[in-house]
This record gives sequence, structure tokens and C-alpha cells, in this order.
Amino acid sequence: MQQNDTLQSIIGMICQLRFGKAAAELENYLLTHPQQGDMERLQSIKADFALMAQYWQEGYDDPQREALYLNLLRRLYVLTCNMMLNNRLRGSSFMMSLYQKPRHAGKVWSVDVIRRELEDFVSEQALLELEPEHVRKEKTLTLYQKHVQLMSDIFDFIVTSRLWPDGLSQSFEEMLLAPTIDAVDQQLIVSAITLSVLQAFGHTKFNVLVDVFQKTDNEQLRQRCLVGWVLALDERTLALFPDVGTTVRQLCEDSRTLAELTELQMQLIYCSEADDDGRKIRNEIMPDLMSGSGMKLTRQGFEEVDEESLEEILHPEAAEQNMSRMEESMHKMVDMQKQGADIYFGGFSQMKRFPFFSQLSSWFTPFYAQHPATMQIWEKTKGKRFLKIITEIGAFCDSDKYSFVLAFEQVVNRLPQSMLTLIEQGEASPVPLGGEIPLDEQRQPAFMRRMYLQNLYRFYRLFHARNEFLNPFADAGKYLFFANGLFRGTRLEERFMEVAAFLLKHGRKDEAQSVLKGCGEKCHDFHYYMMMGSLVPSGRSAFYKEALRLSPDSEHAKACYARACYHEQRYDEAIVAYQSLAESHPEHRSYLLNLAASMANVERYADAEQILFKLQYLYPDDMGVVRILAWTLMCEDKLEQAAKYYHTLMEQAEPQSEDYFNYGLCLWFMHRIADAIGAFRHCGESLERLFGEEPTLLRRHGIGTADLQLMLSCVS
Repeated sequence: MQQNDTLQSIIGMICQLRFGKAAAELENYLLTHPQQGDMERLQSIKADFALMAQYWQEGYDDPQREALYLNLLRRLYVLTCNMMLNNRLRGSSFMMSLYQKPRHAGKVWSVDVIRRELEDFVSEQALLELEPEHVRKEKTLTLYQKHVQLMSDIFDFIVTSRLWPDGLSQSFEEMLLAPTIDAVDQQLIVSAITLSVLQAFGHTKFNVLVDVFQKTDNEQLRQRCLVGWVLALDERTLALFPDVGTTVRQLCEDSRTLAELTELQMQLIYCSEADDDGRKIRNEIMPDLMSGSGMKLTRQGFEEVDEESLEEILHPEAAEQNMSRMEESMHKMVDMQKQGADIYFGGFSQMKRFPFFSQLSSWFTPFYAQHPATMQIWEKTKGKRFLKIITEIGAFCDSDKYSFVLAFEQVVNRLPQSMLTLIEQGEASPVPLGGEIPLDEQRQPAFMRRMYLQNLYRFYRLFHARNEFLNPFADAGKYLFFANGLFRGTRLEERFMEVAAFLLKHGRKDEAQSVLKGCGEKCHDFHYYMMMGSLVPSGRSAFYKEALRLSPDSEHAKACYARACYHEQRYDEAIVAYQSLAESHPEHRSYLLNLAASMANVERYADAEQILFKLQYLYPDDMGVVRILAWTLMCEDKLEQAAKYYHTLMEQAEPQSEDYFNYGLCLWFMHRIADAIGAFRHCGESLERLFGEEPTLLRRHGIGTADLQLMLSCVS
């Protein structure tokens, strides 16, 4: 998407409430870009500002001054955003064609005209029911063809529209709530508003999405509005539009909305992992499914494998094993889908090249069989029942349903005749990969929302002109809305820990930390400090210490605190913590082992050895004990003893790079230079770093820079 850095910078100044600087920069921009033609509007805004400044200088006390100043900033914001949108149109042939197509021949696009045409469509649908069947089919196709084109034009018109004044927003809201408008059309209009407000935040469009979300009885429409207003949120504009912050706080007072926002955040994360899920399905699941299905894929389509093949005669147990693997793979797919994974993206991403998907609105159109692109395919006798069942019971988003029907026409003749016959006669029912989704589940808001998000994700990933649109799935400021400052101080904070734990489970540590940073002090409980301690790169002990303050008896918190102190080289504190743990849990050898290591680091070698020799006696095969004992003895200059233990370690364990390094040090301190070189050669590229971590030990044994460089040169 083409961006204008100057205009973006000016918008940033406006959001910081810096009218003078923003107006001056915008004037300079217009002087160098006279083709914009917006200088007159700017001068009008500046004149009103100058008048306000004059009254202020003359000492007039105006109680409305703050409100007037904010209004001037908003006017400047609208002007700048509209200029930015115009720039994008002029800089993109696709966007310009999108803008011009619905506005051809001087067509008037007032909300009254749009509403009248949409209501006429509903009336004409009703009248068709009075026609004879053969006439009704033909007229239905014509009616829907005309209507699809109308909706495409409306969609393009909204997407390329400027920021809306309050009156226009109110009219759209009324239309979206009117019972006389088809629900499919209302859903499509909401998607168009969402795309538009993502291009440039407009608080009036945002308010339309919020108000319809709160007022509509249509759950599909409500879920589209929820996704729309959440993705539209722009934290930068909070000072400019404080009413948006107020609206968000009010929305978060509703318990149902809190639950839906939490689900939505998790669903957005699942969407962003579609590629990883696709790879897992392609590499781990599909091979077993195909091997156990009795089918093979050829250039002519699916073919049944001869059941009396030579392989089955020679290895009769293989068929049962293949079937077992196939069932296991099916269960994996079902589990992935139940957890929220987008299991169909990888497969259906190859099926978006039909002309149907060249039209922008098609990516967001709710699936219905009467759509002109699919109506004739749907009405064909061959495979009709198959199509109906699959689209009704599968967890397919609207976009994938259209793909499936369009592709079905090309492959229906390649499907095994036996399969089609059984299905059409009602003797068998097809079950999509991932399993059947009960109708009760499909009616749940979470399911509707997930399907809509998958529509959005496919558009932003696969549409041929996707780069012309701001992709919320590629912008953490959009998809990770739990980290948005607009939600701080709201009741949604109650769900921050749940979402942070979810992100951690998915290996998204940076994002989990971003969410936790938004937690207010009232949410700083035991779990908060434990989670933060696991996330921050340094200073972890401070978080674990706070967790211990809140829950002094927590073994897990104490163990984490002790480990953090050890890694931060705060060995005295680690000793105290590990001593407490060892006393409470004497069966835990790791606590004793870490206690000994901490003691050795503060040169309490005798105490460390006492623990280690006891552990070695109790656990003679534990190479972890041998490792720390050898290191402790070496640090105490008991080199001969240490060397024996290192020799044992080399023989009985799989030595790590650090083991070879420590053994090499021991040999070097014993002046066995050649043997030390041999040990150091196992350290690879990490050797120089390891030397850098032991300056005190090296100096104590008289090893200076020259010795160190000689060793490095010999090892290499």
C-alpha cells in the first residue's frame, strides 16, 4: 500500500494535538503539491484558528475553547486523511479503477438511493415466488446477476470513500439495522466499512460498527461489526477522539463482550498461524490419509486402488496399519480444528484463481446457493446432494465454500462413480476432512466469527491486489489488540493473564509480554509476576521475588527465584533460596546440586564438596553430579581429582561443549598443553566466548593475553 510519509507525519502531529505545527507542515506540503487543490479548505481552518487565537490574546475567557480547539484539530485531521486517501487513489491504477467503476456515468450514490435499491431487491425476491417455476428460475438468475453487480458497486464505493460526516454515518447505521434490507447485503456493507476504516481511521465509521454491533439482532452481522471495530482501533487517535476511549470502556463493561473479545484475540492468533498449520497438515497428516484411503491422486483425478493388489497379498497386515494411521490423522485434523486452527487454508489457497475472486466484494460475500456464479452448478443433478451436504456440515468459511462449488464442476466427472452413486442415492454421506460440524455449533457466535476471520485472512493473503490494503494480520498493532492502550484500565484487563498464557503456549513470548505490560497494578497478582519472570530477558529475580511475597509457600516460585538469582550471579541469594528448598524437599537432588554450584561460585568449596560427595554416593550414575563436582574441584585447584572426574564424564556421558572446555582448562592448569588443545578443539566456534566468561579463573592460574592467543591459534 502506497504511503505518503509527509502526510503520515502530519497526522501524527494532529494526534498529538499540535495544531500550529501540523497546519504549517500541511501548508508547505500543499504549496509543493498544488494539484491537491485543498489549500482553500486549509486556509478556512487556519482562519478559524486565528480568530480563536485573537480572542484569547485579548483576554476573553471562553469556556468552550478546549472544545473549539479539538474541533479544529478534527477538521484538520479529516482534511489530511482525505488528502492521503486521494494520494493512494492516484498512485494505484487498481485503486483508481475501484474508485471510478461505481461512479461511472454520474451515478448518484446517496444513502437514500442505495437503501431504495436494496429494498427493491427484497420486494422483487418476494414477487418471484408468485411466478411459475420455469419463469421463476430464469428471472431469479437475472435478478441476482443485477443485484450482485449493484452490491459490488456499493462495496467499491464505500471502500474508496472519504471520511464520513456524522449525518452520513447515521444514515448508514439506520440502513444496516433496517429489517427491510437483506441480511447478506448488510453483512457485505459492514465488511466494506471495515476495509475503509482500516485504510484511514474515521471515528464516524467506527461508531457505525459499534452501534450496529450493540443494536442488531442478526448474529452474523454482529460478529462482522465486532471484528470491524476492534481492528479499526487506532491508539494514536485517543487524544483527538476521546469519545472513542469512552466507548471502548463502556463496551468492556459488558461481560458477554469481554468473553467475545477474549475469544477474538485468540482466533486472530490462530489465523496468523495458518501457514504453520498448513505445513503440518501437508507433511504429517495428508500422507497417512492418502495411504489409508484406498485412493490415489492422478492427473485425471482420484482413482480407487485395486483391493487385490500384490502388496496386500504379500503384506496383509499393512492395510490394517494404514487404516489405523489414517484414523489417527483424521483425529489430529479434528483436534486442530476444534482448537481453532485454520485447517483448510493451505488446500483452498490454490483455489482462488477463478474469475469470481477477481471482484473485491466476492471475498466477503456470505455464501448462498443463488449466487449467479454458483447457481447453475448448484442446480445440476449430478453431485447436487454431495455439494449440499459438504457445504452444510463442513467448517468452511464463505470464501472456501465458493471455491469448493466452483472447483466441483471441474472435478465431478473425475470422482469415482461408486462414490457419487452412494451419495446421490442417500446410502452414504460425505464427511469433510476435519469432521462434521453440528448445526448447533455452527450457530454459535464464536464459530461465525472464526469463519469470517478466515474470509478476511484469505483476502489479505491471496487477493491479487492485496498490497493496496493495510493488512491487519501483518500489523501487531491491529491483530494484537489486547496490547492496545485503549483497553488499559478497562474490565478487559481481567482477561489479560488468560490471553498472555495462551500466547506463551503458542511460543509467542514477545507478544505475551506486550499484553502483560498493559496490566494495571490491580492485576499484578502472583500469576502476573510468575509470567513476567518467565518472559523478561534480564532482572527476572525481581519478578519472582514479588511472586514469593504474594505466595511465600510456593515451591515453584521459590525454585524460579533461586534459578534467576543464580543466572544473575547473585549467588548468596541463590544459596539461601536453594537451602530452603533442599530442607523442604530433600528428595529433590536438583536443589542440592544447584545449592552446591552456588556455593562453589562464592568459593565455599568445602561446603559444596560435602553436598556433592554425598550425592555421588547416592546417585553414582548421575553425570550431572560428576560434572559439578569436577568443576568445583578444579576451581579449588584439586586438579588431579578433577581430571579423574572429567575423564569419567568423557567416557560415560555425551559431553557438551562446556564439558570439553572445563576439561581443557583443567588440563591446561596441569600444564598438559597438548591434551588441553585436543579438548578445546571440541568446543568449535564457542571457544573464544567461553574463555571470555572465565577471566578470574584464567588470571588466577597466570594465563595472560599472550598465552590465551597462543592457545586459540593452536586450537584453530
